[in-house]
Amino acid sequence: MYKRILAPVDGSGPSGRGLNEAIQLAKEQNATLRLLHVINDFPIMVEMSDSINFEAVREGLRQSGLALLERASKQAGSEGVKVETHLVDQRSGRAADAIVEDARSHGCDLIVIGTHGRRGMSRMLLGSDAERVLRQSSVPVLLVHDSQAR
Repeated sequence: MYKRILAPVDGSGPSGRGLNEAIQLAKEQNATLRLLHVINDFPIMVEMSDSINFEAVREGLRQSGLALLERASKQAGSEGVKVETHLVDQRSGRAADAIVEDARSHGCDLIVIGTHGRRGMSRMLLGSDAERVLRQSSVPVLLVHDSQAR
């Protein structure tokens, strides 16, 4: 049923649970798994704008993202899943926007994304990229909740 599954990864617990689910789906469906990491430095830049070297921070984020994609790719590959990886260096906007655009531009027919499952005030203050992906995506979205978040 699914041919191309997009799984955004960020190294968090919910992201890992989403990755595990995406790997199993891709394996069962004989689908290609597209792993995506979005560098979104805006929160860091706002908090530390007077005291950091932006380019050094950006390069650190890039290297961490590439290492994360490599680990996730090996995990999926060890299950026999065909994998693609992509890193997006986003200078503005939300990660959700980059995720939805990547799915659209690369012909993905499912997005599997981990979510913290925040509720109440923490959801209002922190927002939810997963919820934004769900609202904006033109393809089905599978939200995988973090069992520790409740």
